[in-house]
Amino acid sequence: MELFNDIEKTNKYIPLAERMRPKSLEEFAGQEHLIGKDKPIRLMIEKNEPVSMILWGPPGVGKTTLAILVAEQTNTNFIQLSSVSAGVKDVRNAIEKAKFLRNREGKKTILFIDEIHRFNKAQQDSLLHSVEKGIIILIGATTENPSFEVISPLLSRCRLYILEELRYKDFKKILKNTLEKDILFKNKNITIEDDKFLIRMCGGDARKLLNALEFAIKITKPKQKNTYIITNEIIKEVFQTRYIKYDKNLEEHYNIISAFIKSIRGSDPDAAVYWLGRMLKGGEDPKFIARRMIILASEDIGNADPYAITLAVSTFTAVDYIGMPEARIVLSQCATYLASCPKSNASYLAIENAMNDVEKNPDYEVPLHLRNAPTKLMGELGYGKEYKYAHDYEEHYIEQQYLPDELKDKVYYKPTDLGREEKIKQRLKSLNPKKKRD
Repeated sequence: MELFNDIEKTNKYIPLAERMRPKSLEEFAGQEHLIGKDKPIRLMIEKNEPVSMILWGPPGVGKTTLAILVAEQTNTNFIQLSSVSAGVKDVRNAIEKAKFLRNREGKKTILFIDEIHRFNKAQQDSLLHSVEKGIIILIGATTENPSFEVISPLLSRCRLYILEELRYKDFKKILKNTLEKDILFKNKNITIEDDKFLIRMCGGDARKLLNALEFAIKITKPKQKNTYIITNEIIKEVFQTRYIKYDKNLEEHYNIISAFIKSIRGSDPDAAVYWLGRMLKGGEDPKFIARRMIILASEDIGNADPYAITLAVSTFTAVDYIGMPEARIVLSQCATYLASCPKSNASYLAIENAMNDVEKNPDYEVPLHLRNAPTKLMGELGYGKEYKYAHDYEEHYIEQQYLPDELKDKVYYKPTDLGREEKIKQRLKSLNPKKKRD
């Protein structure tokens, strides 16, 4: 009994989220595409062959836990660095320790770097040699797109695994395990009035869920001995914010981003900024919104207003530079402009139709006059022969065939009569009246 009391006293100082960190893949919630039967990370563990990887996903979905499990299950030394406080010297010290363990004990080392996207180029460069030579097994965790935030040489030496947002059933599993197994709570009778409300409020972050639950239990007065009812009012008190119905990982997330995009596509700037406000108030990542507007600027506006994509890309850059709350102004400017633009999906339809032909047809040969002729032999074979250099002709245009013979009359791009695209359409018609673009 005394030993149990000592353990309980010790554990009460450890946050619930840490106490409930899964000790096995079976306890892990979510990410079945990575840890399910015959899936890559499970197979890696079963074969005892950990490899360098980047784990990309939103906060609180298990990136750190997964890295720890890989190390524990493969009996690998584990070193953890935080990109916020670690520098090149810390990286070098970790590499030296890994070398020592490999040479002295033949033991592998996993170097886990949380928020690796915060490492600058020099810090990331310092990892390259050791990863390539197998001195360390690097596991980097990031909430940002690694294509933008991790240098290409390092990214190419790692496998990229995308962690998905947790689902309702995953949070239910976490809550059930906590209330049944946590050393401090399993002997209490704890009822959550509306678990969906608690799950929504945590914004898809399992760590935030457990921290909120722990605090909610602390501030709840028991109805009777060891009996607690966690009401929605208590949960609101814990989060100290008015609840905005916006769930970053359940249905409402997809509903609202869909409403936002469709409002812009439908040329309604008022609806666009309303849904934008809902997303920002609900805690959506402003860079996610900016990325979606880049896609929309090309897919739904295109050449009807070519400036739209320039503004959208500039918006992403500005949002990245300044962050919230000022980013809301930039996002609003972009959203209202895109909504007010003339619309065209002609570029989108053009590439879709072209790729459809590429998919279903053989690889047609490039016409001889379009081929590159870097050698004398290629010139003798007719490569580049009879090619007409457009700039040598009036209006810098001369009619000649650019598509393969089998597709020579095909029309993919059909500009609309809206915005700048009307002028593009007229120019193409004047250059080649035989091609029907209507």
